[in-house]
Amino acid sequence: MKKRLFIFILLVVLLMFCVMLAIATGGTPLPLSAVFDALLHPERRDMTGTLLWGLRLPRVIMAMVIGAALSGCGVVFQAILRNPLAEPYTLGVSGGGALGATIAIILGISGLPMVFLCFLGCSLSMLLVLGLASLKGFSNTMLILSGVIMSFLFSSIMMLIFSLSSSRDVHASVMWLMGNLSAAPDILVKVLVLIVIPLMICQVAFARDLNVLSLGDEKALHLGLDTKVSRAILFIIASLITGACVAVSGVIGFVGLIVPHVMRKAIGTDHHVLLPAAMLAGANLLILSDTLAQVLIRPLELPVGVITGILGGAFFLIMLLEEGEVVER
Repeated sequence: MKKRLFIFILLVVLLMFCVMLAIATGGTPLPLSAVFDALLHPERRDMTGTLLWGLRLPRVIMAMVIGAALSGCGVVFQAILRNPLAEPYTLGVSGGGALGATIAIILGISGLPMVFLCFLGCSLSMLLVLGLASLKGFSNTMLILSGVIMSFLFSSIMMLIFSLSSSRDVHASVMWLMGNLSAAPDILVKVLVLIVIPLMICQVAFARDLNVLSLGDEKALHLGLDTKVSRAILFIIASLITGACVAVSGVIGFVGLIVPHVMRKAIGTDHHVLLPAAMLAGANLLILSDTLAQVLIRPLELPVGVITGILGGAFFLIMLLEEGEVVER
């Protein structure tokens, strides 16, 4: 109990530090005194205040929400599929969103219409996977296979579109696919918060079901849980969250894969504490990754998905080496 409390306090303190670091660093460093002054006097609209309230805070909020959402979805998918390598993009939701965004970019559509088209692609992918999986009793195997099929299908259509498009449109699409938090108008952040946060609360409310589903279908049925209904509801909630995140920021990989593994080792497998802890840790990771993306090659900016991809690859390489040493012993 004390260990869990300590980890939660540590995550909250780290979140405060990451937020202040992101606000003060960003694309251009700001003096901490000017940052605190702008935070305490939001009515002032000098250069620091405009930069802080108009650009940096919306971007930090978006990184916080998306990082928490992807990590929470990673925990949910790993529990309902009983697969430690499951993540928010496993079941093809990102493929539909990427196709929708690619079509929007090729047609010259931007802003909220592009976000809507991307979310429509995510929803279409989710419905197709849901429909295919329901044909075989909504089993784990059918869910994964349906997701893989949809991912390949949407990726193939995207490749077809790329082969027929100009290099400029292809480059814009690829940059979006790498994940980007730089274009965050206030309305987009508000829509994201209003959609994603209530759905994340729903995920936490299903923590008991996740604990039971993790035991396997047979034990879950003995405990009185309707596995098909619970799995379907959790799949829809997690897919809607993932779709909203993809529509706003593109595909940001590894966040929903790294964080659940780390927090499961640190805090245990009880989803009542694992889910909120993973959400806090995911928010920390994405804020820090986005800050690095802005700082590393100033004045240029890297896509945040590049940073999370490098961190994810390094993390799993270290994990593989550690497991190899354990096997040899």
